[in-house]
Amino acid sequence: MTLAHRSPLAARSLLALGLCATAGLAQAAGALSVTREVEVDAPPAKVWKLIGDFNHLDVWHPALDSSTQKGQVRTLVLAGGGGSIVEKQTAHSDAKMSYSYVIQSGPLPVQHYQSTLSVKAGAAGKSTVTWTGQFDAKGAPDDKAKEVIQGVYDAGLARVVANFKK
Repeated sequence: MTLAHRSPLAARSLLALGLCATAGLAQAAGALSVTREVEVDAPPAKVWKLIGDFNHLDVWHPALDSSTQKGQVRTLVLAGGGGSIVEKQTAHSDAKMSYSYVIQSGPLPVQHYQSTLSVKAGAAGKSTVTWTGQFDAKGAPDDKAKEVIQGVYDAGLARVVANFKK
């Protein structure tokens, strides 16, 4: 029996069930989001050379002591004995100058965390670096989780900008 042959009540019930299922999928990706963007005084290829290697976050992010990678998984050691974060790369494109990853474990107050870091051409030979993430809070209020991720992004992006100051 097709949907057209069901009663209007049954059709509405199926539609409601579908919407609930879709909402559940959206929730799994993280209900909170943070996006940070900076302009860098360098061409995109030069900026991507600095930040495009998934295993080199420790080279330009001030909160990290080291990074090691096995396959698509990197382990970041936080500066000052703050523990470690394990992340898995889920996409990478040198052509698009972007990569995406998820956090598998770590001390940050987030879960279901997915993120993308990208570089695009900006005005007058400059670049725009965008770091965006979706997540749910874990063990902290939503605003505190967002504040932590904003701090991570802001510190890293400030260091990227500083690397290309003239």
